[in-house]
Amino acid sequence: MSLDPLAILTAFGLIFLAELPDKTMFASLAMGTRMRPLYVWFGTSTAFIVHVAIAIGAGSLIGLLPDWIVKLVSALLFALGAFMLLRGGGDDEDEETEPKTVTGFWPVYSTAFMAVFISEWGDLTQITTANLAASNGTWSTAIGSAAALMSVSALALLAGRFIATRVPLKTVQRIGGLCMLGLAIWSVTEIFVG
Repeated sequence: MSLDPLAILTAFGLIFLAELPDKTMFASLAMGTRMRPLYVWFGTSTAFIVHVAIAIGAGSLIGLLPDWIVKLVSALLFALGAFMLLRGGGDDEDEETEPKTVTGFWPVYSTAFMAVFISEWGDLTQITTANLAASNGTWSTAIGSAAALMSVSALALLAGRFIATRVPLKTVQRIGGLCMLGLAIWSVTEIFVG
């Protein structure tokens, strides 16, 4: 096994830039306002590592999955996330009481893992990783891609915490819930558009 630093940097740069505007980054940001960020990061990172392994080891498997099913399940998970965030907003009269935060390692981890695992199937970053592995080496591409995806998730979670300390939590959760609802609608729209 030989590692090529240029291939690692190439994979990191391409995947990092491709993932920044991606819906899973916004989902991580939204989950981080309601759940423990470190637990969310473990869940999203594990899902990203699994996807990198799949993209590297069997990129052709992506083509076997019906695209509309992947997008429908993704939409349902985003809708569930939106429901959880918007439900936590409560009534405006109870401003003093903090909305309940989803706690516990396994519930947070599994929610974050499943949200990313389902929504990343056939994603641009997974396809790019498979293409890079074919030309730049398997291990170098795997390391660069996984590091980029985990970095974007960490960045989103840090931004979520930063925003949450400056804006009332209810407002952040409502905005996050609306973003998740928008992502659910977007995923359903993708089924019909393309």
